[in-house]
Amino acid sequence: MTPHPDHPRRRPAIVTGASAGIGAATAEALAAAGCPVALGARRTDRLDEVAERIRAAGGQAVVHPLDVSDEGSVAEFVAAATADLGEIEIAVCNAGGVWPGAIAEMDTSRFETEIDLNVLGAHRVVRALVPGMIERRRGDILFVSSDVAVRARPFVASYAAGKWGLEGMAHALQMELEGTGVRASLVRPGPTASEMGSDWDAAEGARTLDAWVRFGQARHGGFLPTTAIADAITTVVTAPRGVHLNLIEVTPEAPLEER
Repeated sequence: MTPHPDHPRRRPAIVTGASAGIGAATAEALAAAGCPVALGARRTDRLDEVAERIRAAGGQAVVHPLDVSDEGSVAEFVAAATADLGEIEIAVCNAGGVWPGAIAEMDTSRFETEIDLNVLGAHRVVRALVPGMIERRRGDILFVSSDVAVRARPFVASYAAGKWGLEGMAHALQMELEGTGVRASLVRPGPTASEMGSDWDAAEGARTLDAWVRFGQARHGGFLPTTAIADAITTVVTAPRGVHLNLIEVTPEAPLEER
């Protein structure tokens, strides 16, 4: 895809939640596409590993600590990334988290934590970056959602509520940004092989997966590689001016049936 003349190849980018999984894969994909990338997460040792891989492949990457639940941390991260790379052209809001639990049994504070990570964290990034993008009349902000935003699953209600809320915010933002030169987009992954869920209690995890099967929400055992999501994200944010890929859903293909 050939960029429009007004769409420079060098577009500084940030990726939140870049220490592993979809975030790490996205940072590497953007760097491979020629974007200098600022990696943000709480686990800076893991960020350093991702940045080293990017640099070894010939890309440019910087690392700064980031906690999207803290407005001050978001502001400091954006300021540091801008000082290192220049005005940020691309922001990928990927930070989030999910932990299993029944709605009626879950502490409200636990529920609130996931809403904060998955919705308010993204809004803090919007507030820190989008006004400047509007002023410069260019930019991309992309939100990593989940298929639970349209197909809720039992025992991950706070995650589903967060992703529903995230998509509602993103769709409203798309309308508010129309005509500004700034694109707000969503990529909605289906089941993806990543570290998410690796810290779940074994019994809770088993109860959750059993319920998904019972309600027909685990049709097959296929999982997407994180690179599939990263490639979709990169395609969206590098689309030429005049093209807005506003929602892409990526799901794993079912294994071939035996004949």
